[in-house]
Amino acid sequence: MMYDFLIVGCGFAGAVLAERLADSGKKVLIVDKRDHIAGNAYDFYNEDGILIHKYGPHIFHTNSADVFNYLSKFTAWRPYEHRVLGSVDGQLVPIPINLTTINTLYGTNLCSNEVEDYLASKAENRKPVLTSEDVVVNAVGKELYEKFFRGYTKKQWDLDPSELDASVTARVPTRTNSDDRYFTDSYQAMPKNGYTEMFRKMLSHKNISIMLQSDYREVASMISYDKMIYTGPIDSYFDFCFGKLPYRSIDFKFETLNEDQYQKTGTVNFPTSNLYTRITEFKYLTGQKHDKTSIVYEYPTAEGDPYYPIPRKQNHEIYAQYKRLADETPDVYFTGRLATYKYYNMDQVVAQSLALFKKIINAEVAV
Repeated sequence: MMYDFLIVGCGFAGAVLAERLADSGKKVLIVDKRDHIAGNAYDFYNEDGILIHKYGPHIFHTNSADVFNYLSKFTAWRPYEHRVLGSVDGQLVPIPINLTTINTLYGTNLCSNEVEDYLASKAENRKPVLTSEDVVVNAVGKELYEKFFRGYTKKQWDLDPSELDASVTARVPTRTNSDDRYFTDSYQAMPKNGYTEMFRKMLSHKNISIMLQSDYREVASMISYDKMIYTGPIDSYFDFCFGKLPYRSIDFKFETLNEDQYQKTGTVNFPTSNLYTRITEFKYLTGQKHDKTSIVYEYPTAEGDPYYPIPRKQNHEIYAQYKRLADETPDVYFTGRLATYKYYNMDQVVAQSLALFKKIINAEVAV
């Protein structure tokens, strides 16, 4: 059989493009080395019947109506606003830092205007803002930086924040009100029946074939296809000719407990204590009713599946060499986190894939 597209990887990037291309009449084959669809968003029921996320918590949020409406074709939603507490100075306080965080930590009773002045008085002017340390110290000063960011970042990246791009900590805001939601996006919800079920519906089109536990190189040599969409690590595609792009990985330790609830909120961060960075309790995310509960501890590590591109200047320079090669490679589209060596949220990957689909179709029309 002749395929119009061979898609490497069955996460969000590959699955969205497969669905869109199949719907436009293209024959698509998806190949993935894992034994399941849905990439890192894969969820399943463990032996106790609790729905868990195999690759750590995936919480959907977006400001894009287009992305939300597109995914709504494949799932109903359960409204969910994620909340995170940080274990700091023996207390559990909201993260991102907000009015409640400051008042709880310091035993004060400040209002919004007063906490804004308080944080401004602690901030240290850093110009230019180049590193993750600069971002935080510039906003809230050294003391809160030490309590909330330095230790967590060191564990997560095995680098001091002063060695990392500003983008790492720029993702986490500071608030002067008591809004304790981790995200403030317009759309915050979880797929009602889980991510895997959403992917199943997305990939159910008759023009889509799927091969799991397969190496795309072997498949590519055995089948006929016109173009490739590659969502794997870009350095691997080019046989690491410029060297290996470094990533951080996570060692997930799951535990099921004989109690209805383990912690006060979906996730608790541990910026300074313990070897793990955070604990997430899945029932908050899924809304599942069960007399037991399941949690996951996250231990950052240098080895394992590539999750987080390490944002440092020297790594961007290596990637730039690979990107030049990718741009010169005919009939292969590189997209998604691993192929573009950039950390994206799920909705950003979906938006990127929808945009690439339009580009592909427009290019065919132009021809």
